[in-house]
Amino acid sequence: MPYTPIDEVHSNRKKTESKINNHPASSCCSVDDKFESSFVHSDADGHDHDHSTINGSLTQFFLPSIISAILLIVALGLDNFFPQSWFYGGIRIIWYVVAYIPVGFPVFKEAVQSMRKGEFFSEFLLMSIATFGAFAIGQYAEGVTVMLFYAIGELFQTLAVKKAKSNIKSLLDERPDEASVVQGEIVTVKKAATVNIGEIIELKLGEKLALDGILLSSQASFNTAALTGESKPDSKVKGDIILAGMINLNAVSRIEVTAVFTDSKLSKILEMVQEATTKKAPTELFIRKFAKIYTPIVVYLAIAICFVPIFFVANYIFQDWLYRALIFLVISCPCALVISIPLGYFGGIGAASKNGILFKGSSFLDVMAAIQVVVMDKTGTLTQGVFKVQRVVAVGISEEKLVTYTAAIESKSTHPVGSAIIQYAADYKSNLTVTAVTEVPGMGLKGVVNDKEILVGSPKLMVRYNIDYDLALNTIPYTTIVVAINQKYVGHFIIADQIKTDAKDAINRLHKLKIKTMVLSGDNQTVVDAVAKELNIDQAFGNLLPENKVEKVEALLQQKYKVAFVGDGVNDAPVIALADVGIAMGGLGSDATIETADIVIQNDQPTKIVTAINIGRKTKQIVWQNILLAFSVKLIVLVLGAGGLATMWEAIFADVGVALLAILNAIRIQRMRF
Repeated sequence: MPYTPIDEVHSNRKKTESKINNHPASSCCSVDDKFESSFVHSDADGHDHDHSTINGSLTQFFLPSIISAILLIVALGLDNFFPQSWFYGGIRIIWYVVAYIPVGFPVFKEAVQSMRKGEFFSEFLLMSIATFGAFAIGQYAEGVTVMLFYAIGELFQTLAVKKAKSNIKSLLDERPDEASVVQGEIVTVKKAATVNIGEIIELKLGEKLALDGILLSSQASFNTAALTGESKPDSKVKGDIILAGMINLNAVSRIEVTAVFTDSKLSKILEMVQEATTKKAPTELFIRKFAKIYTPIVVYLAIAICFVPIFFVANYIFQDWLYRALIFLVISCPCALVISIPLGYFGGIGAASKNGILFKGSSFLDVMAAIQVVVMDKTGTLTQGVFKVQRVVAVGISEEKLVTYTAAIESKSTHPVGSAIIQYAADYKSNLTVTAVTEVPGMGLKGVVNDKEILVGSPKLMVRYNIDYDLALNTIPYTTIVVAINQKYVGHFIIADQIKTDAKDAINRLHKLKIKTMVLSGDNQTVVDAVAKELNIDQAFGNLLPENKVEKVEALLQQKYKVAFVGDGVNDAPVIALADVGIAMGGLGSDATIETADIVIQNDQPTKIVTAINIGRKTKQIVWQNILLAFSVKLIVLVLGAGGLATMWEAIFADVGVALLAILNAIRIQRMRF
């Protein structure tokens, strides 16, 4: 499948840049800057907080936590082992206040800033009220401990976010800033952003390519892991397209630049990933809406727990009921939900990118988890998209003569079938004179080679010129090119688009997941049936125009199936946009299809469809595990706390402990193999 002309690529690129740069979270930022700020945390009221304000760097968490922890341990030791020491009195209170400040002040500061913006019910306010209240009733150690563990939770959260980002952000390291440009006999190192289209780059052994281009050297081998997730060498020959991020594995190679630095395939990948991190899944959006209702309710319930018993409890003690209310507030802080859920989706996107699959939003992880039917185009998706001669049969003449005469005629044609024959004839040397070549519309070519009349085309061409040939050729499902010399049938070529090596494995694995398969193609029905039979695809439809493919997918959607469509051509863009999730083959795929798709498979392997489904299912599973864990533990401890059966220590576990467990569970997906 040929690539879109460079002008059209540039146009598509500009549209993408405009869409991304106009997003509120990404304005005035470079791709790198936008990526750094892409993970945004929603607090309990549903408002977004870039954790750079409270998270900062690991040092900002680590050092204050260490200071507070040391002071707290000393204080607890003096409290328990030297109950009547000098520590008691004003020194004890001051000591705990000093222990509290390193971890408590940043949270209190954030709470004040949130209130100035009108965001009163934030997790920062909940933690501040709870710990201030603990100090007010003399529970100094518990007040410091709550905030210390909250800070430790933030520390682990920051580590988890960095881990989640690392799989995607590592792509930035695959984009060199410099390139060695050949200028006559001199090789000059230039900034990649200043290299123009048409210039020649020299790439040494082990170097990474900075810009997309065409290989000028006779052959070379590259590591394509940055683009495909596959580290095995990929052999290229002269004229092949080489993409930024590929690593040269053999001798010095030269590449002619075909796209400027900002238009490289790798730059597009980075933009797609950046855009993906700003799109929320339905589960994330639900939790944010839920938190806006949930947090005010628990604040009012805490107030009720403290004061309502005045009217119902005979021996009401304000300090006891305030303590229960504070416990209730600590438990109710929804940190585990508002951080672990987006982190789970972020981890899923990172795991997918590590496997050469780009999700353009976390919502598509949910959709892929629910897919029931996978509909595929044939050419470029299940097959390699390259016609090759599979068999040559010569009748009454040598195979060499059949091949050279046919290739001579086809050299005057631009048809892909003719190109396949010419490529096959490359091993044969010939010096033939070709004249008077004319095209017989829809049938083939007629011409003269070394004074001999040659007919090359479909069996219909033989029928038209009343030439006897082997009628069994009419039943062959693949493209058959029949040749006649001087009105006599002399042989034929069987030409087919080769099925991808992992296509059958992909179909088998989809069936094991109880997913139906269908192929829609514009090719002849007999060819489509043959491919479908070989791969064991459930349904196959050929002779389809783009609008016919749309009709087939619409029919599935009307039957309430969740449908994924996989394609690579410009004509697949409408149906990719229509399906519940559109998947583009990013290596061979057209830019229009890649722009329209929701998921891009970088190495064109059909098995990556199964990988995408498995990642979607695992991500959804982890997210719901976190939701159930957080709600169940918090509900139990909330009831115990309101009834006076739980202390602040249980509250700390219900809040920070559950948050840590949820975060650790969320990042599991990044270590999984799919």
